[in-house]
Amino acid sequence: MGSWRRAEAAVVPPALRLQLGLTAVLAALTVLALGVLYAGDSEPGPVDARIGTAAYDVGSPWRHVALALDFLGEPAGATALVVTLMAGCLLLRRPRAAALVAAGAAAAVVAATLLKSLVGRTIHGGGNLSYPSGHTAFATALALAVALTATGRLGLGRTAGTALMLGAALTAGAAMGWAQVALGAHYPTDALGGWCTALAVVPAAAWLVDRTADRMADRAAGPMADRRTDGTTDRPAGRTAGRKADPSTDRRADRMAGRTAGPTAGTGRREVR
Repeated sequence: MGSWRRAEAAVVPPALRLQLGLTAVLAALTVLALGVLYAGDSEPGPVDARIGTAAYDVGSPWRHVALALDFLGEPAGATALVVTLMAGCLLLRRPRAAALVAAGAAAAVVAATLLKSLVGRTIHGGGNLSYPSGHTAFATALALAVALTATGRLGLGRTAGTALMLGAALTAGAAMGWAQVALGAHYPTDALGGWCTALAVVPAAAWLVDRTADRMADRAAGPMADRRTDGTTDRPAGRTAGRKADPSTDRRADRMAGRTAGPTAGTGRREVR
């Protein structure tokens, strides 16, 4: 596959590679810092206490909105959402984007689950691990995957693509994070940790998708290139061999040579006389 075609098909547009990498590093450092700060804790921090008073225990109709958003992060809702987005990507002939939707969501959820066990922060009892928020990480990961796909399909530049990527991630993360805090499932810093978790792992998942797809394309292109080379080389040799082996061609050449030599020989004899 040519380099320009690879760039066109890549889930990480070339214009966003640097920004995406820097974002991933900063997000990972934030996740680490918050994890160390709240490791083994079971109480809200100062920031959680300030923000939480405005977000906890929302009434109707906002509670219904929060429950609907929360459902999208539950197994049934999450599966339906991922399948729908993957189907849309495949209809648009973007198989790499479909792979990123699945890989990005899975990476975010797995990373959040592992971090919960490592950090050990709890809410409403020792059995409820809270940092980081898996729901927030999942929603942010899907938003990032969709934003990266849209950036590549629309051919957006560095500034517009970065704005779309961060805007989509912030919108999805803030909405799901608010729902988790409003329902009392997480502290605000848990939601922030989940948002940063997605920003850290989705770029790695996107790089892996592009790397794997490029390798598969190279392997598929190798045998095809060999077949083209063999066909081009063998055909002229076959034609030349066929002409040399054709007896009728040789006989015609001999007759033409005899006609040309006859008059010349006769003229030579008359001059001798």
